[in-house]
Amino acid sequence: MNFYDVSFSIVLYNSDPIEVEALLKCISEVSLKYYIYVIDNSKSDIIKCIIEKFNNVKYHHTKYNIGYGKAHNIAIEYIAPYSKYHIVLNPDIIFEKGTVESLYMYMEGNPEVGQVMPKILYGDGRVQRLCKLLPRPSDLFIRRFLKPLGLNINLKYELNDFNYDRILEFPSLSGCFMFLRSKILIKVNGFDPIFFLYLEDFDLTRRIHQISKTVFYPYASAIHRFNKASYNNPKMLKIHVLSAIKYFNKWGWFNDDDRDLQNKATLNFLDNA
Repeated sequence: MNFYDVSFSIVLYNSDPIEVEALLKCISEVSLKYYIYVIDNSKSDIIKCIIEKFNNVKYHHTKYNIGYGKAHNIAIEYIAPYSKYHIVLNPDIIFEKGTVESLYMYMEGNPEVGQVMPKILYGDGRVQRLCKLLPRPSDLFIRRFLKPLGLNINLKYELNDFNYDRILEFPSLSGCFMFLRSKILIKVNGFDPIFFLYLEDFDLTRRIHQISKTVFYPYASAIHRFNKASYNNPKMLKIHVLSAIKYFNKWGWFNDDDRDLQNKATLNFLDNA
């Protein structure tokens, strides 16, 4: 096996072929030595013909949905030991040429950082507010059930005063674009497979944050063309709720001293930055 500067893992489930091809085109323009591992949780492997157009790609068809984190772990186990950095991407991400190189150079100059996330934008250029505190049960309840009604009362958890204009450390980062130091990712054993979908990114970032820095980096950006499936699909809502239960069973519901300590440190840092 060769050694790579960066490796990528992308998990598909009935994904839009146009979006997948657009993402692979973005990766194909990366100037670093890279390897891509695509795990397809769909029943059909119809998208394989698109993936085979690109170089340095391994396609793995699971034939059924084994879960998001568990699928990424297949790629992490296979390629992360042979790459300096591993990048977890959603299939509906696109980015400009130079984005990955910018993140790579930042990580090269900051060995204490285990994870970095670029600025994530909507298609119209608006910033997606993905840097958050570690959640309490009430935070997730408000965000899922009250915010869609126009009740914007979760400002502290969502760090509404942060302008996304400077490098800062956060204990909770989105899983749509996770740039990870491979040796740290391997040390924490990747994603926890108890999470089928949702909150696996919060859990992973939290475990990485315990042993290294997890940082937002505003000088590189990507576009995330996502839709909130659990807001429109009762089945996905059920999965989301079950993941939240597993998360709080693991970390603590109302008594979570580490959460309180990390959130206090983050708020103090924001106040003094």
